[in-house]
Amino acid sequence: MTTNNESLIEYPSAFPIKVMGLKTDHLVSAITHIAHQFDPTFDASTIELRPSTGGKYLGVTITVTATSREQLDELYRTLSTHPMVKVVL
Repeated sequence: MTTNNESLIEYPSAFPIKVMGLKTDHLVSAITHIAHQFDPTFDASTIELRPSTGGKYLGVTITVTATSREQLDELYRTLSTHPMVKVVL
């Protein structure tokens, strides 16, 4: 059993995050901007894009360098509250 202070993630580590939102011209740039706020070393060339079958939504996978649980929590919170984002996994 783990306590609240223990983490299954070793820091620092490459941590993929999947973000889904409506396919718009600015979705990827908004996600990239947020990723850079939390990981100054974020490499936008590693972004993976996957459009939905119907083409209405876009899945964006970013890989950030996770340095702490707090960083990841705040990154998830920031992405989740962005108006263009529907789901963060």
